[in-house]
Amino acid sequence: MVSKTTSTAKFTVPGLSLADGHQVAATLQGRLHALNDLQLTLKHAHWNVVGRDFIGVHTMLDPQIELVRAMIDETAERIATLGDSPNGLPGALVRDRDWNDYALGRASTMEHLAALDVVYEGVVSSHRDAISVIGKLDPITEDMLIGQTAKLELFQWFMRAHLENSGGTLLNAETHTEKSAAAKTKKK
Repeated sequence: MVSKTTSTAKFTVPGLSLADGHQVAATLQGRLHALNDLQLTLKHAHWNVVGRDFIGVHTMLDPQIELVRAMIDETAERIATLGDSPNGLPGALVRDRDWNDYALGRASTMEHLAALDVVYEGVVSSHRDAISVIGKLDPITEDMLIGQTAKLELFQWFMRAHLENSGGTLLNAETHTEKSAAAKTKKK
């Protein structure tokens, strides 16, 4: 089996030092992994959601998947523009990530929505962390991540709109894992 390697060019975009360009690209590689995982997770939920409000949730996920796929392409192309080789291979994603696979299979709409809220919490938080690092180095990449984060926050709101009661409390409040969030929806 041939090993797949990525390369780092001896150039980056004008206005950035080579070291800063490669640091920004390395930070973006983590975002590329997170976005790839997110689009796969959303598609998995799309296929496995059942029960009340099935069609609404099932069809709500498709536009999110498409927009996340566009973010993936944008992120990978920015890495290449910065002089690094983006790695979108599944083995690299699994090797480099610091999160587990999505915890639900076939489950109710509310269980998936609660679990996906937790997923979005992680992706949005880590995008914001990347913004704080990249913002000190490259305003162009920072702007890209800010735009992506705004969309991801909107998608999370779509999940939360189903989980929120009229008093503003989330059904999955004070949960930190997908399974605990999903389990909490069964208590109501």
